[in-house]
Amino acid sequence: MKPKVVAILETRTGAHLAELISRRGAIPMLAPALEEVPDVEPQTVLALLQQWRAHPYKMVIFQTGVGTRALFQMTDTLGSTAELLQLLERAVVVVRGPKPVGELNARRVRIDIRAASPFTTEMVLESVADIPLEQSRVLVQRYGEANRRLCGALEARGAVVQEIATYRWALPVDTRPLKLLLEALASSRVDAVVFTSAVQVRNLCTVAASMTPAGQLGDLLNGLVVGSIGPVCTRALMQHGVKPSFEANPPKLGPLVAALDEALRA
Repeated sequence: MKPKVVAILETRTGAHLAELISRRGAIPMLAPALEEVPDVEPQTVLALLQQWRAHPYKMVIFQTGVGTRALFQMTDTLGSTAELLQLLERAVVVVRGPKPVGELNARRVRIDIRAASPFTTEMVLESVADIPLEQSRVLVQRYGEANRRLCGALEARGAVVQEIATYRWALPVDTRPLKLLLEALASSRVDAVVFTSAVQVRNLCTVAASMTPAGQLGDLLNGLVVGSIGPVCTRALMQHGVKPSFEANPPKLGPLVAALDEALRA
């Protein structure tokens, strides 16, 4: 049987995911769909710490490992990490998933609340549901874009929410791999596509819209094996007319690859 071609849109762990897929006999096709652009300014962090001293945050929510690391790297540069650690000692520290846990453990930060799998915004909100937030200040470490659902829900409970940006998501500077993927999809040379974030879906749609023959994303993907890393990614696919073949459970690369292997064999 001819080996299956599996498109991968992941950037940071794309090579690792490709290796896992290769081990199962498929041919990976790498087409990174996003770029993480640093977006943390020294003056912003200094102003944050100054404001934090004057008006302490009751709760701090860390959403991503890369963003948590970027924040500490900036305070390292500024010589302010010790102060950040002291301020965190007086706040309720909440983490969204395992990656920020690793970064905080490396800094010996006490973690008070961990959102349950699949680490969605809903699970974060559920994890802090019993904490009174009326007139309380909450700091949210932003991931690649604003989490309006999280901030809006916290504000609805009376919290005063502030986000701190540490990086942002953008289209890769080189979009040729994405265009080659779309051409391969249009000519039926791809058997499966795996998505590991919602922004990958949106960015692929953006590039598809700029290509005349590509058409709608649903037209290209429905009928193939489409893998989703978790509920947020699945929701983005559905919004663009794509029904995933499976969703990884739990939302990690291992279960994603195992489910992909099963779907391709079926």
